[in-house]
Amino acid sequence: MNYEKKINFGNVIGLGVAGNFAHHLEQAGELKDFENVVTKEEGAPKGIFPFYLPQSESFLGLYPIGSEKLELPTYEANAQVEPEVAILFDVIYNEKMEVADLKALQFTAFNDCTIRKEGAKKISEKKSWCANSKGMAETWIEIDSFERGGVMDSFHLCSFVKRDGELHPYGVDAPLLGYSYFYTKLKDWLIEKMSEQRDFGPLEDIAEHLKECNYPKQAIVSIGATAYAEFGEKNYLKSGDEIYVIVYDAEKAKGDIEEEEGKIILHQVVV
Repeated sequence: MNYEKKINFGNVIGLGVAGNFAHHLEQAGELKDFENVVTKEEGAPKGIFPFYLPQSESFLGLYPIGSEKLELPTYEANAQVEPEVAILFDVIYNEKMEVADLKALQFTAFNDCTIRKEGAKKISEKKSWCANSKGMAETWIEIDSFERGGVMDSFHLCSFVKRDGELHPYGVDAPLLGYSYFYTKLKDWLIEKMSEQRDFGPLEDIAEHLKECNYPKQAIVSIGATAYAEFGEKNYLKSGDEIYVIVYDAEKAKGDIEEEEGKIILHQVVV
């Protein structure tokens, strides 16, 4: 079931979903950033943000994802793991070059590492600072059907940080079905936001980004971080920490850092 796929990252946009797990934004101290963002229903994600814009001349044009190490900013910053699932989508446009559909291809473990940066006007300003400011496992799992009854139903997401030889839960262990928006509801919402979200508050005009990036044919979407466990909420990353973000099939594997079938482990060392 697990397999590696070569992706042409030169034409893949990187997008993230803000606020797709209950309580994460409150714990991260970022709820106030979205106080003027109105959602169509209570509990809906707040919006999407870019973390990689291929061919862009801005700081977001630097590919930020590593698989073995995570580099902290050279300046003083409070960085936290954001344990997530990343999904690779094919992006289908209509004749007006608007996003008409998304086809979910595969998923993996993702660390949307974020700095808690005072005064940042956009979410993206907290999301990318060097070539290893994100984390993504190299092994992917093929998505047979992006709806109930598909392979993702039984998967969970968990995360740990090992510090001074001691392993600490960083995010709560959560089923993927616990995402506020998932499957068709998430896909339809993403299509809407990729077409209609405008530059407002901490959010950005995604349709304009797609145009400037020459309409990427694929998107890596990190679909939201879990709530933090006590250690994750109270401790920022420091050099020497080891990060583990794990997606695992709860019918076959356990939520720990041991290698076994039905599990993908992203393991990064903080430098």
